[in-house]
Amino acid sequence: MLTVLVLLPAAGLFLRVLQENSNQRDNVQLEQDGVEYLTALSPLVSALAESQSAALQDVLSEPASVTAAVARVQGVDERFGDELGTKARWADLKTKISKLPTTNGSDSKVFTAHVEVADLAIEIFDVVRENSTLNRDPESDIWFLQEVVAEQMPVAITAVSRLSDLANMVAASSGATKANLKTQFGYQSLKVAETVGSLTDSLQEAVDETKSDTLSGNLVSNLDSFRRGIEAANRGANLGGGDPNVSTLVTAQSTLQTALSALSGVILKEISGLLDDRSGSLTYKQIEAYVLFGVAIVLIALATVWSRGRARQVQPGSSDQAGDGSRDVSVRSSNTGGGNASNAGPYGGSPYDSAPNYGEVPNYGGGRERSGALR
Repeated sequence: MLTVLVLLPAAGLFLRVLQENSNQRDNVQLEQDGVEYLTALSPLVSALAESQSAALQDVLSEPASVTAAVARVQGVDERFGDELGTKARWADLKTKISKLPTTNGSDSKVFTAHVEVADLAIEIFDVVRENSTLNRDPESDIWFLQEVVAEQMPVAITAVSRLSDLANMVAASSGATKANLKTQFGYQSLKVAETVGSLTDSLQEAVDETKSDTLSGNLVSNLDSFRRGIEAANRGANLGGGDPNVSTLVTAQSTLQTALSALSGVILKEISGLLDDRSGSLTYKQIEAYVLFGVAIVLIALATVWSRGRARQVQPGSSDQAGDGSRDVSVRSSNTGGGNASNAGPYGGSPYDSAPNYGEVPNYGGGRERSGALR
């Protein structure tokens, strides 16, 4: 009974630890699935930016980069779409992407169609980061990195591509249309500056908080290229002067997209590595819990066996002592005159006998002879 009373609380504690460990492992796996989805989704944003620029130059066929990116996202959506809640959104986005080459009309109409598709792609980034719980990760470095790669970077890529394409549209327009396009161009310029500032701050926070030994070094070269592209984009925007410099902006767009794509790969790889380390630590803790629970069971079993063995050794000794006492009493009670005379009664028997022995006459005279009459 004592063994059961000790074992039940130990088993309850073990099950609670095991359940918590299992939940954490499942959550890490969900985040890893989200990282894999984002890895396939990131090239799609750059491919859509390329498709937008090509369509505004009257290229009707779908770029090869879009076809390849769609195929990669389709593959990960088939595997993780249900658990990440992207099935319906991806199906809608995929349909709209397939219709982009058939979009006809003015540049404004073509541009608007591509903007709508890019915005839908950015929404899928948000869905993935939320449903994979990456945006609720307890580690600061992972949280800042996921914010960069799944929120700020897609917005930066689309804003830079729109900035470049709007510059071309401003140069080719006039009158009220040109004024409207310049307003859109100014908005996108502010959007780029705002997003780049947030992105840089988040990367700095991630570097300050990270446990990774490789993050800072891997970001250096890509950040330098990224900053050069931003500086070129600011020069080409020419916000304080006349029309934007189209050639400068096109060069800046290419530089920025290359740098952002490289940054995306580095960041996703770092997040994946950090999650792998966490998963390995949880696996070790699970094994440790099983080992400790097994040791506890073995120790309890050994203590039970030892206690029972000790009890068996004690019981025979107690029985022997009780038997000797009973034999001593029986010997004294059966003593009828032999042995020590001091124990005999006045009748020559046991001191507890109530009558003299048969054939003997009691001496009532205290040892003197009786009279002859009596004899």
